[in-house]
Amino acid sequence: MARTKEFDPDAVLQSALELFWRRGYEATSVADLVEHLGIGRASIYATFGSKHELYLRALDRYAESRDPLLLGELSRPGPALPAVRAVVRRFAAEAASPADRLSGCFVTNTAAELASRDTAAARRVEISWDRLETLFHSALVRAQGQGELAGDRDPRALARMLLVLLQGVRIVGKACEDPARVRDAAEQALALLD
Repeated sequence: MARTKEFDPDAVLQSALELFWRRGYEATSVADLVEHLGIGRASIYATFGSKHELYLRALDRYAESRDPLLLGELSRPGPALPAVRAVVRRFAAEAASPADRLSGCFVTNTAAELASRDTAAARRVEISWDRLETLFHSALVRAQGQGELAGDRDPRALARMLLVLLQGVRIVGKACEDPARVRDAAEQALALLD
């Protein structure tokens, strides 16, 4: 007879996400996971596979929790440009916030730490970035159709610029204690939408 799990895999995955997000992949050992999650090494392997598989599942969980929020923000009926501006300003505010500054964005952290040498992590980063770019692109096309964005502007190029800006804001925000640096960059980028 198989033993029943004495822990909630969903709660453990969330806890692993938080540890990996705070410390990164390389700086988190299996011993750290055992201690933080409060379950044995064998339970981690039996439930999630390797440390790498657990990390990827945590990264998937992060994206799944963030994407619907962005979709909701960028696809509301009505004017689209104010929503785009609000998202960019929120990202900049989070990057400059002392509470969020050191953890940054889990996807951005993964890109910086693993994407150059881990194809599975790189693929997840690309998927996340593709989704964000698509959300911005859709909102900007709508803004253009509603007369909020000039007809000679390229919504795809602007969406890509905003994606790259936000990833840079997340990196700079982790290393810089001057919130004006990220806020000023965000405002300059938003001026391109005028």
